[in-house]
Amino acid sequence: MSLVQSVESKAVYMGRLSHGCDLLMELTKICEEKSITLGKITAIGAVKKAVLGYYNTDKFEYEDHIINEPMELLNLTGNVSLKDGKTMVHCHVTLSDKSGKALGGHLFPETIVFACEYIIEKFDGNKLSREFDKETGLALWPVDKS
Repeated sequence: MSLVQSVESKAVYMGRLSHGCDLLMELTKICEEKSITLGKITAIGAVKKAVLGYYNTDKFEYEDHIINEPMELLNLTGNVSLKDGKTMVHCHVTLSDKSGKALGGHLFPETIVFACEYIIEKFDGNKLSREFDKETGLALWPVDKS
């Protein structure tokens, strides 16, 4: 059975991240400061360098891809929930190089902001806490067992 729950928008925060900051760490810091433990994140902009992950479903592990060049941040989409009682920001990004070639993946720390505008929506609802899922090897939201 799939997990389905109703949430209500409580607040929306919009802003710009500082040049040179770590994209994932800064978004996490904002969520912690605003007590956001259930939410949605979107962003656009550019990065100086990026670290993306690809989840190898055969090995049950992430493979890092380091991109040491400026990239356009076409889209960042993510959510906010809890893992081990702490705020966890989980984001995926689509980037493009100077020729327009797109790359994407799971956002890892050490992705450095050139310019970034974000929107974070805080929700009211039952908290979602990630649990280890042995079928995938990932920390996922639990499914409804009923």
